[in-house]
Amino acid sequence: MRTPEPLGAVRERVLGALRDDIVAGRLRPGDRLVERELAERFGVSRVPVREAVRALVAEGFVTFDTPRRAVVRTLTRADVAELFELREALEVYAAGLAAERATGDDLARLALLLDRAAGATRADDAETLTEVNSLFHDDLLALAGNGLLVTVMQPVAGRLRWLTRRNEEWPQQLAEHRELYAAVAAGDAERARAVALAHVRTNYRSTVRHLFGDADGAPGPA
Repeated sequence: MRTPEPLGAVRERVLGALRDDIVAGRLRPGDRLVERELAERFGVSRVPVREAVRALVAEGFVTFDTPRRAVVRTLTRADVAELFELREALEVYAAGLAAERATGDDLARLALLLDRAAGATRADDAETLTEVNSLFHDDLLALAGNGLLVTVMQPVAGRLRWLTRRNEEWPQQLAEHRELYAAVAAGDAERARAVALAHVRTNYRSTVRHLFGDADGAPGPA
């Protein structure tokens, strides 16, 4: 007899699938999440679906436009600015620490990610690029050797991936990641911070342009 899947595991499976659907654009801002339909889709009861939706609300992907109607969140300019302000504060600091602390093995992993990103850029493979670019930033954050930095970034990491997926200026991102890698590999903390700052701000302007049509007058990093 097959052992029933624990409720917590079911919740995490549903949560992961829905989060991936939102990040990839299969569920778009304003789309409704209906418990009954999702329970049928995943072949589960409504309880883990309800818990997964609540988790997505806490993560910032979903909101309730009425007490009983959950929809994929539509990010405002202010939402985007706040996310990038946090990213700027933490990633720039992390880049400097990474330059001081990265080992040869650490750099080898980053180089492999850059190679994967280059191949995906040539193939115009948005799904792989989203994954690899996120891994590059995750690894760089980890190389800072500060667990608290990682903990602080975790609640917003998914939303940043969501934004990155919408910004498809892939060749530019690859060039900036290579420049950041070079600064970290050289052990130049000051240069790494400067490159990271320029990268975050360029990415901010590109994201605003893709989401709202232009970056003029938008709040956030200058």
